Formats: sequence, structure tokens, C-alpha cells
Amino acid sequence: MSRYSAADIEPKWQAAWDKLGVFTAKRDESRPKYYVLEMFPYPSGRIHMGHVRNYTMGDVVARYKMSTGHNVLHPMGWDAFGMPAENAAMAIGGHPKDWTYNNIADMRAQMKPLGLSIDWSREFATCDPEYYGQQQALFLDMLDAGLVTRKNAVVNWDPVDMTVLANEQVIDGKGWRSGADVERRELTQWFFKISDMAEELLEALDGLDNWPAKVRLMQENWIGKSRGLEMEFTLSAPAHGHDTLKIYTTRPDTLAGASFMAISPDHPLSKALESDNADLAAFNADCRRMDTTEAAMEKAEKRGFDTGLTVRHPLDDSRTLPIWVANFVLMDYGTGAIFGCPAHDQRDLDFARKYDLPVIDTFVAMDSDARVENTAFTPPKTEKVRWIDQPAGVTEATGQEAIDATIDWAEARGLGQGKTQFRLRDWGLSRQRYWGCPIPVVHCADCGVVPEKKENLPVQLPDDVTFYIPGNPLDRHPTWRDCACPSCGKPAKRETDTMDTFVDSSWYFARFTSPHAATPTEKADAEYWMNVDQYIGGIEHAILHLLYSRFFARAMNVTGHLPAKSREPFDALFTQGMVTHEIYQTRDAKGRPVYHLPEDVSDGKLADGTEVEIIPSAKMSKSKKNVVDPVSIISAYGADTARWFVLSDSPPERDVEWTAAGAEAAHKFLTRVWRMARELADQRDAGVGDLDKSLQDLMDSMQLGMNPLDDELMRATHKAIDDVTKGVESFGFNAAIARIYTYVNALSKSQASARMKWTSMRILAQLMSPMTPHLAEEMWALLGGEGLVVETPWPTPDDNMLRDNTVTMPIQINGKRRGEISVPVDMSKEDVEKQALASDPVQKALAGGTPRKVIVVPGRIVNVVI
Repeated sequence: MSRYSAADIEPKWQAAWDKLGVFTAKRDESRPKYYVLEMFPYPSGRIHMGHVRNYTMGDVVARYKMSTGHNVLHPMGWDAFGMPAENAAMAIGGHPKDWTYNNIADMRAQMKPLGLSIDWSREFATCDPEYYGQQQALFLDMLDAGLVTRKNAVVNWDPVDMTVLANEQVIDGKGWRSGADVERRELTQWFFKISDMAEELLEALDGLDNWPAKVRLMQENWIGKSRGLEMEFTLSAPAHGHDTLKIYTTRPDTLAGASFMAISPDHPLSKALESDNADLAAFNADCRRMDTTEAAMEKAEKRGFDTGLTVRHPLDDSRTLPIWVANFVLMDYGTGAIFGCPAHDQRDLDFARKYDLPVIDTFVAMDSDARVENTAFTPPKTEKVRWIDQPAGVTEATGQEAIDATIDWAEARGLGQGKTQFRLRDWGLSRQRYWGCPIPVVHCADCGVVPEKKENLPVQLPDDVTFYIPGNPLDRHPTWRDCACPSCGKPAKRETDTMDTFVDSSWYFARFTSPHAATPTEKADAEYWMNVDQYIGGIEHAILHLLYSRFFARAMNVTGHLPAKSREPFDALFTQGMVTHEIYQTRDAKGRPVYHLPEDVSDGKLADGTEVEIIPSAKMSKSKKNVVDPVSIISAYGADTARWFVLSDSPPERDVEWTAAGAEAAHKFLTRVWRMARELADQRDAGVGDLDKSLQDLMDSMQLGMNPLDDELMRATHKAIDDVTKGVESFGFNAAIARIYTYVNALSKSQASARMKWTSMRILAQLMSPMTPHLAEEMWALLGGEGLVVETPWPTPDDNMLRDNTVTMPIQINGKRRGEISVPVDMSKEDVEKQALASDPVQKALAGGTPRKVIVVPGRIVNVVI
């Protein structure tokens, strides 16, 4: 070819890899394994630049590890269940199954041109009956092991879609899909008992050294271990069978500042009171429609209802505290009841100011007597403060010291008991929807809840369903719902709830080790391939997905599906940044933003001359018209250009801004490299030099001292190998690419022999292979490389070549830098001094005289004092 054509080159090498099965992973006990995995995608139908960046990073690691002799597992699958498919079925009148599998086919076709080193023979979708049938088997094993339970719980209920919603699916108190006011209902639900493992999940975080510290902290906060005091406040007069009000507090040290009690709308006392108080019933109903995510509750107006009841203050029997029902107290943490200390909790302070309740300071800063006005004084527990009134008699101490002292004080007097609580709650997995994994149990009038027999798995979803009526189609599908009891054989009904889709993604990494096994995993494969050596994905999954996966790995160990070493399934985790792009917007008559496509903007203006506001580095969004289509980029420039750009522009943990100029520059550079290889190949064809040897033979024949120009390029080559290797191994892909740019410039300017340049160019092909695999294969072939570059061992630097034989030493005269000299690294101090004194700057400064003193710091600097 006379020009670099990605459209010709890239499919050719993809076909070559496929023909030889280069990326098909097979268990081989004689080789070290390496398992690299990117978080698998939801089949929305289109890949985006975030996918390109994510999977290219994993591909670089996988290809590099292949070249270093590892047996690499790099699989791909689809997180395919979930509400979007049902939404699509409702919108277009199709079936979630058809929509999902069509999208998978489309996305697979879009991903394959990227040239990813994926073992496609292991591909599966979580909606495949073969996959979710094994998930059902796992559920039954976990049920048998006591890791699953069924109990009543307060949930978010969408009365239109008639389904339970996760907190994240409640937006401003409304269902994310229906827009209906969400209700808080008590329903019987299935739960994984993740809270039983809270302590272990927390403690094990300390051993995850190759996880980002911010992710470990996020998980620690979500698990939320706290030591506090559980105690009972005595009601001034019994009410509806309640004599006391039990509370749990993590700040018992502030008990003297209590000015009110607050209970959840779902607290048993509140429910009892609302039975004969219509106003309270209305208030509670309104509260149950609230969005209960932490962020939403933090922003929501603090509202309360005075029950008229009081409790006696435990520190002063003559004082009473009013009991309020408050919208910011939830039943799923502690006891559903708190005491309010407004001076030292902003939420309590906002509530107290609104309802004119007392604000009692219990401590102040060490250097101040300032009292609380509209901002609560909440210093860190580790900060020392001066106490005004403290139950245990503390005067000057940190918050934590006062907490510990108060717990001891209360226990000694029988007022309460120290207790460790976790924020982490059991994982509710029941979802009232069709497109999910059916929960494999049967409800029998005689036998109760009966697990399905494993030989009857999978309990497969019926295809003949419709979505014209709100609610779960499984509830109204008699031929599927009605069945025989697995225990007694009498008529029974299937469980119509399906599993939370987080379940599907919480064990897929284990299934990839033996994706077609007749059991969830195959013991020998799991033992060999697990753990995942490198996991890659977005920070948005730092809490729930990773936490649930850690729980599932432990559960699979308990049930015999994973080895003990895999209780922590991911040895290393990397969270990549997003790919962003400029937004082009104007404003309409009401000041609302109107977004424009990049091609509609020229020189900062629309065609009609309207000035356009350009917002840089914004997350790509279809609604904001700043999405870059990877398919069009690959068509225009090739996959290697897209790969090179998303790797080169910034550190992988940070966002990268896609620009047309950047993509064009990347393509020009790759074209330049191809031309350099083509020119060397033309020299070989013209019979220049002995270039038919293998790369190793060529490298072995290269020795220092052959000629200075070869020596210079030889050293540059080995330094490039060293730097690129370090960059790839440390996820510094942008640094590795920057080093390649430098090396290419040196190579292009070098006057070394054709043989030396030929050798160096082959090594360049190897160094670029993980990032631009198609171009690297083409260069390798042009330069007579044996086999495929992807199967060629990674080059190793020669330590002798990394050491410079000369060093540049600055010369200071009377403390000011005046020049420099280059000397051999092993030159004696005496000879360095002689050369420095002979240099022009020193000779001029001496003007025929002699220096008073010369100080030589070997390899560093020469100081001349005149």
C-alpha cells in the first residue's frame, strides 16, 4: 500500500487472530494465569466512547500480560435484565427478550472492530436461561446455607407500576418511570443476609491494597460501623401499650443537650397513634411518599408532628421531652427513634428552630465561649473540646473520649447498654417485574414456601406476556404461575417476584471461569482462574456492585462454588474517568438552554450568526448533543486511532476530553509511524543490510562500541522499553504513550545503521502492540517479524544500556551557574576538576589566575571559588 489504510489493515489482522484462536483461553496449569475483566455493559444498543476507553484499558493489560508469558482470560458478557427492556417493550409494543438480544447483536458488531483481545467463546448474557438457571441454583444453595431469608420490610412502592423501587429509583418522591407518588409500604420480601457479614466485609477492606483508597472509604462508610448507646426513655404516661421509647445514639455524650424525641412515621408508636388521629395519619402518609435517599433527605425540609406525648429526661427526672414524629427519622437504622440535640446536629437544629424547641449547648471550642445560633457545632470526634454539661463528668476531652466515657457511665448505672451497629442492611432482592431472574420457590397452602427442585431448573420466564396493563405480567400468567408443589405435588403457585438485577452482576466474574458448566462453577476452573487479577470499571459502581460482589464471593465459598482464596474476588481494582466533550448551547426566549450539534457551529456561531456558548469537558449525553459516536470515528480513522487517543490524552483515572483535533493528531502520528516502517521495509526489499535475522538475533548482535550513532539509538531503545513497560504496569498508559512519542522522534532523526534502525523499529512495534494492535501487526509483518507480534515475548531492557556512559555536570563560579561539562560517569574527581578548569567559562573568569578552591561533587556539580 502507498498509504496507511486502517479500513484494509484492521480487519485483516482481526481475521488472523480469530483464525488462530489467539485469545481463546484454556486452563493450563503449567503457565501462570492472568484474569483481566472490565465491568460488563448493559445492552442499550449503542457503544459509546466510555466503552471504548474502558475496554481498551483492559485490552492493553491483557495483551501486555500475554506477551509476558501469562495465560490470559479476558471475557465479555452482557448485564441484560432490567427495567429499560420492559420500558422499551411498553413503548414500541415488542418483547424485552427480542429488544435485548437485538441490542446485544448490534453492540457486539460495534465492539468487534476495536480489535479487543476478548475470548468471545465465553460470552453470555445474564438473561440466558443457562445463566440464570445457575443463578437460581446458587439461590437455593444460599437458602439452604441460611444466607437467604423472607421477612416483612418497609419498601418504596410505586402504585402505578405496582413494583418495589430502590431508593435510587425514587426521584423527588416519585417513581422514576411512572412519575407517580411513591408510597412506603410494608411487604413480605426476600433478602440476602449480607448484614451477617458486615464485620468481615469491613475488616477485609484493609487487605485490599490494590484498590483505590476512595473506593475503600466509600465502602467503609456504606457499611457504617458505629459504637453507640442503646437506652430507653420512660414515657410520662403509657400510650397504646408503650411504656418506654428505646433509642440508639452514636453521640450519647450529648445527652445533656437533648430537647426533644423524634420517631419515624413507621415506628410502632406512630402507627398506633395514627389509628385514632386523622391528622397524624395524613402526615405519616405524606412522609411515606418521600424520597428516602440520603441526598434527598439531607435537602428535604425538616417536618414534624407533635404527638402530645412526653418522656422523662434520664439525667433529670423533673424534666420532660416532647415526642415528635419527624420525616427525617427512618425505621431501617437503629430503633426508628432518636433524641434530638440541636446544638450539635444540623438536622436537629433546623427542626428545633422551625418548631421553637430549646437549643442546649453541651460543649464549646477550647478557645471560645461562642454558643450555637443557626449552625450546629459539630467538630470531628477526634478534636478536643471544653464540656459545659456532660453526663460522665468530662470537662476537657475529644468527642470520642466523651462517647466512650458516657457509655461506661450509663452501663455502670443500668441506664443503657453499649452496642455496635452497622448502617448496612440486608439486601432486599425481590422485584415485582417480569424481565429478571425468577426466584425459584413455590407457595403451597399445605407446605408453605417450598424451594424448587434443582432438576426443574431453570424456572424459565414465559415468552407469551404483554405489558399493556401495569404491574408484573407474571402475576396474571396462570399457566406459568400455577404449578405443582415440589414437596407434596398439590396445586401451588410460583413466586412471581424476580431478582434484583444487582444479583446478576454479583457473580458473573465467577461464571466466566466455566461459562458452560452444568453447575454455577467448575471447581478446577475456579481454582485456576480466580481471582480476577485486574478489575476495571466506573466509580459509580464503587459501593453497591462491588459490595454485593464481595458478599456473593463469600456466599459462593460457603456453598462450595468458589475456593476460600476468592472470598475477596478482585485482587486489583481500577476506576477510570469518563470521556467528555464540549457542549454547544444557546438560550431560548425564557433563558432555557438549547443544545446544538458540533457540526452546526462554525467559529463560535450558528449559521444565522447567533453566538454559541461553549461549555468544555462535559459528560457525553444524547440530550445535550455532545455524544461522539465511536462507530463513525472507527470508520473515519480506524480503531487504533480511537484507542490511541483515549489512552494518550490524560491519566486513565481522570476524565479525557474528546476533540476532533486530538483524534486527527493521533491519526497523523500513527500514519507517520507506518510510513517509517514502510520506508525501512523498502530498504530491505532493495537489499540494504542483513535484516533477515530474528529480532532476538538482531538484539544479541547489537553491542555498544560498534559505532557512536548505533550506541545512541541502542540506549534510547532500551530506555524506551524500560519506560513503556513501567507505564503499562502502573496503569500510566498516557505516560507510556508520551515515551513512545519521544522514542519515535529519536528514531526518525537517528543516523544509525539500517540494521540498528530495523531492530529498533521492530521493538517499537512490540511497544505499541497493546495500544494499537493492528498497526503493530502490520509493522511487524513489514519488518519480517516471525509469527504475530501479539504472540511475541515482550522485550526486556538491558540494565547496562540504561546507564548513561556520560553525565552532564553544571559548573558554578562563586555560587552562580556559568556553564556545564559532559564527562564519563566513572571519571576521577581530579580529571573532572582539570576539565572544568579548562572550560571556557572558568578560563574567562580566572583571567590567567588560579582559583581559591574547587569542589567536585561526583556526578552532580563542580563549584569553583575565585
